[in-house]
Amino acid sequence: MDIQAVNGMSYEEFLDVFGNIIEKCPLITAAVWSNRPFSSVNEMEKCVCEFIDSLPSSGKEGILRCHPDLAGRELTSGSLTIESQQEQRQAGLTTLTSGERETLVLLNSQYKTKFGFPFVICAKMSDKYKIMEEMHARLQNDPLQELLKGIEEVKKICHLRVQELSKGVLMPTKL
Repeated sequence: MDIQAVNGMSYEEFLDVFGNIIEKCPLITAAVWSNRPFSSVNEMEKCVCEFIDSLPSSGKEGILRCHPDLAGRELTSGSLTIESQQEQRQAGLTTLTSGERETLVLLNSQYKTKFGFPFVICAKMSDKYKIMEEMHARLQNDPLQELLKGIEEVKKICHLRVQELSKGVLMPTKL
């Protein structure tokens, strides 16, 4: 999909295509639509990141709260977004041993208790071993550090989703 096609989309079409580039946060996509015309897909993505950066801490925390627990109940119940299903599968989170699942459940719980939002990592750029290692390490962070780290991971996820959508690799998810 070229940038002329993106710029030519109606509000509804834009939301249908790009509404889940930030997990379950179509309002961000809706806000960015008004910045058209974009000179490139990268500029559109930059607008998304600038919008996120402009949010107060509570807004950033809200973005993180929209993310599912890795290998959590949404994965086992089949209620993840298509994008998250693919990302978690690629990271090996759909084929965990019972011990690995127990470890992730415990780490997810410790993390959410400490920070108040789920652990977010770009699963597509990780595997189950790196994810568990990062969870252990990031549990040592202070809340502000972890908020910023989580948002940086959201931006990585967004980047990959935008690139896949623009290349036709990923099909849009209507939320």
